Amino acid sequence: MDDAMVPMIKAILILDGDGNRLATKYYEKTEFPSDEVQQAFEQKLNRKTKHTNARSEAEIIMLEKNVSIYRSSNETKFFVVGSASENELILTGVLDALHDTLNILLRGMTDRRTLLDSLELVILTIDEICDGGMILEMDPQSVASRALMRGVDGGQVPITELTIGQALNSARDQFIKSMGNQRDGYEPSRATITSSLSSAGGGQKSVRG
Repeated sequence: MDDAMVPMIKAILILDGDGNRLATKYYEKTEFPSDEVQQAFEQKLNRKTKHTNARSEAEIIMLEKNVSIYRSSNETKFFVVGSASENELILTGVLDALHDTLNILLRGMTDRRTLLDSLELVILTIDEICDGGMILEMDPQSVASRALMRGVDGGQVPITELTIGQALNSARDQFIKSMGNQRDGYEPSRATITSSLSSAGGGQKSVRG
């Protein structure tokens, strides 16, 4: 298949109301080669969307020859970034998958504090939706189930039977293993990861993307 026909995601971002990053992953390293470049892009996104309300449905903006689809939710913003030529409906589907999956996992609590306290689940969710810029899954129920997969024989505990605390415990080991093999591109701060792992009952493990 022609690579030009395969939908590609450049970045998935979750920012707070002030434009500070909560969780980000960049797949296009040529365009976003450093933390400095990435954070500058995030601040531009924040300034351009600061006075808009995208709670009920996704909004589209153009920035630096990229198209960014975003939604606002409880003092946070979710962005999916692609090239200007990318299909906006596909980007919107990825955004909806991220937003809706986190609402399932976190019982509708997608405020800044909850997202930081649940950072393992947030990152696992992003990983289940997109890998290396390629879209893996866009069904929220499927993504949520994969993020919480557990059981001796590979069985799954229904999401509705898990508390947030149990979900975090389930995700903790997967998170640590995943970050051991896929650290490239993750940009949460060292302090955020340490705090998040501690809140989930884990040890003092720091990870830097």
